[in-house]
Amino acid sequence: MLLRSALHRSGLRYRLHAKELPGTPDMVFPQFEAVAFVHGCFWHWHGCWKSTMPKSNREFWEEKFLANTQRDERKRQELLRRGWRVLVVWECSLVGKRALNLNDVVRSVGAWLRGSAVELEVPSRPCREETPARVTGPE
Repeated sequence: MLLRSALHRSGLRYRLHAKELPGTPDMVFPQFEAVAFVHGCFWHWHGCWKSTMPKSNREFWEEKFLANTQRDERKRQELLRRGWRVLVVWECSLVGKRALNLNDVVRSVGAWLRGSAVELEVPSRPCREETPARVTGPE
């Protein structure tokens, strides 16, 4: 809700939860042929400080997180095949001590929407050192 409100205040309009699209994106920006997912770090297994492994029933959780990440990747690939641009904003980017400045996130998303890059991933600052914000554009 935090990101949705900020994007709306900035003038960006979107549809919510388009069930006809793979993965039911959280936001759809038809005028930009783009979709956005706001992923919870725990359920989508981001690997940051918010995605801890439960101590009990570890095997179940490992399988669950693997299935979730594989499903996320299949849905992302299907959206790309259909010509949609894909944005992923991680929960840790928006909440907590390590959250990014919301205005900076909104500016980045707006610039991405108006640009030609195919994908954007917005993690928090020191989430995983090996995973910086990923932007892919035309080769």
